Amino acid sequence: MSLWYPAVTSLYLIIKLLLMENIFEPAASHSILQRIEKLQPDTAAQWGKMNVSQMLAHCQVPIECALGDRQQKQSLFGKLFGPIAKKQMLKDIPFKKNLPTDASFVVKDQRNFEKEKQSLKTLVQRLSSADTALISQRPHPFFGKLTAEELGKLTWKHLDHHLQQFGG
Repeated sequence: MSLWYPAVTSLYLIIKLLLMENIFEPAASHSILQRIEKLQPDTAAQWGKMNVSQMLAHCQVPIECALGDRQQKQSLFGKLFGPIAKKQMLKDIPFKKNLPTDASFVVKDQRNFEKEKQSLKTLVQRLSSADTALISQRPHPFFGKLTAEELGKLTWKHLDHHLQQFGG
């Protein structure tokens, strides 16, 4: 194996990471907000168990953690598998459908669509304009320590995944 291979592989991964959408970029957050706005109370899921209101509530949880509005400790499962999962989730490929969800992120009760839609839009706006240095100091409840860049990309991918789930 060439001595250049690890360096080229690392450079490739860095470039891929830089090309992914990031919620902290105005165009990316604006696009997400427009897609949220298009959702309707009767929008049906293309996969999964949540309805659209539950999905909107579910998407708020990791953003609330990032903003410091919700305090959740990293679970033992997250401590063991978070770093491995983080590498997989940061790859420049869409999230797989029906991935397991940490129980603290699951929303099973019925929610008010308009309230959840407005709350998610407000959280996206707050996060996209937040102090990234401060945000990167708060560990994610599953992945643990994230850079602002990683958080921005994972947040965008998570929202994109669920908006695609509901045709948005």
